[in-house]
Amino acid sequence: MSQFVFQDMVNKQGLSDHFTIDSRATSTEEIGNPPHRGTVQKMREVGITVLPHRATQITWQDYQNFDYIIGMDTWNMRNLNRMLKNDPDKKLYKLLTFAGSDRDIADPWYTGNFDETYDDVVEGCEGLLKYLKENEEI
Repeated sequence: MSQFVFQDMVNKQGLSDHFTIDSRATSTEEIGNPPHRGTVQKMREVGITVLPHRATQITWQDYQNFDYIIGMDTWNMRNLNRMLKNDPDKKLYKLLTFAGSDRDIADPWYTGNFDETYDDVVEGCEGLLKYLKENEEI
């Protein structure tokens, strides 16, 4: 969901040429699967394009290729740190920190509440985009 929301924000502001946006899993449970039907439905409700996507697990090569690695919750952050050699280049961030919060974004796979997750994702993505526009050459 975050990938689609952030890509939509970037596209609407004409900034897509400044970004490569993708998502990865920290676990293997959903590898190869498309976005959850609840995410697809929520994106349709709000008019955001669902891009072709299949779940893949994050790798060290991803760490080397991207400037920012964003996790949704404390569990993601713990897994990312473990998988990515304790973040030697300080690229790991929890999404809602960009909105001034240390809250976790609840996984709608477990909660079933795609509306609440969407609201949190939008809040985090808005904060992230603002941060990048203020701190990067965008």
